[in-house]
This record gives sequence, C-alpha cells and structure tokens, in this order.
Amino acid sequence: MSAGGFSNDGLARLHERMQGYVERGELPGLVSLVSRHGHTRADAIGSLAMGDDAPMRRDTIFRISSVTKPITAIAAMILVEENKLRLDESVDRLLLELANRRVLSRFDAELDDTVPAKRAITVRDLLTFRMGFGIVMLPPDSTPIQRAVSALALGQGPPNPQHFPPPDEWLRRLATLPLIHQPGEQWMYNTGADVLGVLIARASGQSFPDFLRDRIFEPLGMQDTGFFVPPHKQRRFATQYSTDFHTHALSFFDGPADGQWSTPPAFASGAAGLVSTADDLLAVAKLMLGAEKSAKRILSPASIALMTRDHLSSTERPVWGIAGRYFDSHGFGFCMSVVTRAGDHSGSVGTFGWDGGYGTTWYCDPRQDMVSILMTQAMWTSPTPPSVSRDFRTSTYQAIDD
Repeated sequence: MSAGGFSNDGLARLHERMQGYVERGELPGLVSLVSRHGHTRADAIGSLAMGDDAPMRRDTIFRISSVTKPITAIAAMILVEENKLRLDESVDRLLLELANRRVLSRFDAELDDTVPAKRAITVRDLLTFRMGFGIVMLPPDSTPIQRAVSALALGQGPPNPQHFPPPDEWLRRLATLPLIHQPGEQWMYNTGADVLGVLIARASGQSFPDFLRDRIFEPLGMQDTGFFVPPHKQRRFATQYSTDFHTHALSFFDGPADGQWSTPPAFASGAAGLVSTADDLLAVAKLMLGAEKSAKRILSPASIALMTRDHLSSTERPVWGIAGRYFDSHGFGFCMSVVTRAGDHSGSVGTFGWDGGYGTTWYCDPRQDMVSILMTQAMWTSPTPPSVSRDFRTSTYQAIDD
C-alpha cells in the first residue's frame, strides 16, 4: 500500500527510526514532515523538554537557526525583481560602510597586513557567500581576525540574538575589519546572510522583520515564523539543548519564556535568527517548488531557478562536512546548497535546501516532487549532520513508492 507516493511500510519504518532516538533519550522530542505529490505526513514524537510531560505537537515552534538563510535569499530576490537591488551591482550604494575594502594578505595575517580589494562586494557575492568574509573553520580565536570578531560581538558562533548590537552598529563594527579573501574568490559561511538582512532593510525602507512579515510570512500563511516568540505562543516553544561533542549528552541552552528568543532582538539575523514550525517551512518549500498558489505571487520561476542552481566554481569550494568532501557532491545557490552529484541519500541532482545547527533540516527535491523537514532541539556539534538527520534523510528516500 502507498500514501501519496510513500509506502505505508516505509513511513512506519521512518516513524520507528525517529522514535528510537527519543526512546533512547538521545532527543527529548522531534517533529518530522514529509510531503510528496501534494500529500503530507507529519509526525510529532516525544516532549518539548527533558523531564517535561508537555508533548511535541505538529505546531511546535523551534529555533531554525541557519534554515533562516534561504528565507533571507527569498527576501533579497523579491527586491531584485522590483529593481530595488541588482545582483551584480556593488553593495556600496546602500551599504556605504563596506566601500573601499582592504583584504588580509593571508587568512591568518595581522589585521594591518592587508592589500586593497580588487573590486567591490556585490549583491550576488552576499547571496552566494563569496563576499570575502565569514566564519573561519578553526578553533575559536586561532587567528587575529577571529579574535577581532569575538571582541566586536559580531556573532560568528552559535546564534545568540540578544548579544548582537543593532543593525547599523553591527555593520559599522564589521566595516572596521578587513576581508579575509578577495570578493568573489572564496566561499565563506554565514556572514553574507547577515549583511543581506541589513541591505534588505535599507533597500526596502522597512525593518528586516517587517519586510519578511509583509512580503513572505503573511502571504504564505506562516503564522508562527519570526525573530521571537510572544508570550501567548511560548507554551508551544521547544526548549533548546547544546550537545557535548564527545558524549553527545544534552545540556540546557535556552528556554521558551526567559531565553534569547522570548523578546525581540536588537539585530534580526538574516543568517540564523528565525523561529518557525514544520508547516510554516512547508509553505516556503511549496513556494520554491512552484506549488504555492498564494493570492499574490512572491517570486517568478526564473528567480527560483536562479536561486537553486550551483554558483560555485571549482576553486571556490572549501573543505566542508564529512571528511571535507561535502562540496564534491554539492554546490551552493543563493543561501542554500544544491545537490550536484547523487552519491548517497542526500537527494536527486537538483535537490536544494539547508540545515540549521540547532537541529533543523529543510530540503526540496524537485525530481521527486518531495519536501523533507526535520525539527529537533539538539544542537549540532560540527558541520557534519548528526545521526538523526542522516537517518531521517535515508529513511525518507527508502519510503518512496511509485
């Protein structure tokens, strides 16, 4: 028997595999959602917090961290379609702070050991994470630029939204630092999406949260997505846990009522600031797969095609993920990855999406007309996905039955 392109047996195995993580105490709970050919199956397992009887629900709210990034890219492309931004124009027009960049002579150089930037940063550079600045994948404070980023509280570690300065001050601080690479020459994670948030606000004349609400969340019916959780929704907000690198034991990190996401942040992070639900992220997936028939069209098919193709050359791909081989089979579109070679259960060629380091996964497979979403509250310990994420992806593809 099958249900919407999935076998019932396969869905049962997916449930059992996910339930095992909760029964073994590896996770307090989770919500999984798979959708294919318009048929959706959601599964809520476990509880909102360790030692808590409050059950996980389909509408539980999670900190989606880096799954924020594709939504930021959608917002930027709305403005590109309105001619308020252009992909290959310099960001200097609206972000004067980033004009006349200097670049480190090498990634571990002292901050005054620089050369001039060969060209300005473009909007496309921000969307593809080639602006020349981002997280350095070394132990904290290993290089002068890492120490400077930490001292300026620019938010290059796990998302802590209440620790950021306001947008203009954040950008002013960033602009005091040199770039790490020449614009357009190397993929570096994260910072481009935060800069995009500031750019979107200035280009639109609205705050970044207001723009997302008016142009994306409300048209798509995303009622539970935003940069904080108001008091009347906090009973549905999952407690967040950090994960020990060696033992994988969970420790309390952030609570629903008095935590980092219980009040509006000074800086709404385009890289990692949002909270959301599985169904709200399904609405984004439907938009990106061309299945969302909202009353007001948000993006053209041409923009979606541009966002979801690989934009990296061979020289721009960094060492990343399992054994540093992630970019052997993946490329990078606009704030999201794209499968370029189907070597495992990461999806068909053309599958796009991204993961959130606080335990969330969002992927769309156009060839299978499939969406897969996993929401947990256990922090990743590295760019390599944890077992629950890998098992979810594998079990989802095993459940396909045509």
